[in-house]
Amino acid sequence: MIRSMTGYGKAEGHAGKRKYSVEIRSLNSKQFDLSLRLPSQFREMEMDLRNYLTQRLQRGKVDAGIFYDPSLEGPKSQINTNALLQYYAGLKEVADRIGQKDVDYMSLLVKIPDAFVQEWQEPDEGEWTSLMALVTSACNALEHYRDEEGNALEKDLLLRIHNILQGLDDLTTPADARIERIRGKLKGSLEDFAETEKIDRNRFEQELVYYLEKIDITEEKVRLKSNCDLFLKELAAPESQGKKLGFIAQEIGREINTIGSKANDAEIQRIVVDMKDELEKIKEQVLNVL
Repeated sequence: MIRSMTGYGKAEGHAGKRKYSVEIRSLNSKQFDLSLRLPSQFREMEMDLRNYLTQRLQRGKVDAGIFYDPSLEGPKSQINTNALLQYYAGLKEVADRIGQKDVDYMSLLVKIPDAFVQEWQEPDEGEWTSLMALVTSACNALEHYRDEEGNALEKDLLLRIHNILQGLDDLTTPADARIERIRGKLKGSLEDFAETEKIDRNRFEQELVYYLEKIDITEEKVRLKSNCDLFLKELAAPESQGKKLGFIAQEIGREINTIGSKANDAEIQRIVVDMKDELEKIKEQVLNVL
C-alpha cells in the first residue's frame, strides 16, 4: 500500500471559549518541509506541535495553520483610564500655558497608542489539549486524502510496470532472430572476402561467440525482471516507500538503457523506447509517493 504526499485536511471546533480552525496542506518534497502558522499565545507549544506533525506526516512540503474566530471573544480591549488621565493633565497644562482654549481633548486622547490595552486570556492546558485533538483530526483527514491519492498512484504504477514486463517478453523473439541474422551475415561476409578453404572454422566460431556475448542482453533481461518484481513487492508492502521505489526505478532505467545500447536492431529499439516512456511516467509518479 502506498500513500501520496499530496493531501489536505481540515478540522473545526471549540477549544475553551474560542472556536478554532486547523488546516493542513501537503505537496511532494524530498524531505519534510514544514511551514507553521499559529496564534502567538501558543508559541511556547510550537516545538511540540512541530514534532507531532513531523512524526505523523513524515515527508512532503507541509503548510499548516491554526486560526481562531475572534468574534466570539467579546471586547478585545479596554480603556487605559490611568494613562488617559495622565495624558489629559499634560495636554491641559500645555494648552493653558499657550492660552489655547476650546481644545477637543477626547479626539486627541483616543489617538494615543496607549489609550486602549489589549486583553488576552491565556490558554490553559485543557484548551491546548482540545486544540491538539483538532490537529489530530486534521491529520486524519489529510492521511485519508493521501490514501485515496495513493490508491490511484498504485493503479497507475502497476500498469506501467506490467507494460515494461510485457515489453520484456516482447524482446524474446526479435533478440533470438537478431542473433541468427548476425551470425549469418558475418559468415556470409567472411566467405565473400576470404577463400573458403583458408577459413579457420574453430577460430571463426570463437570470435563469433565472443562478439555475440558482447551484444547479448540475457543478463540485462534477468536483472530487469528482478527489479520489476522488487518494485511490485514494494508496492504491496504495508508501509509506503517512495524513496525506495525511486531507487528501484533508477535500476530499472539502467538495465533498459543497457539493452538499448546493445540492441543493434530496429524492433528491439522500438520496444526499448516504449519501455523508457513507461519508466519516465513511473519516475514522475514516484515523486509523489510518501
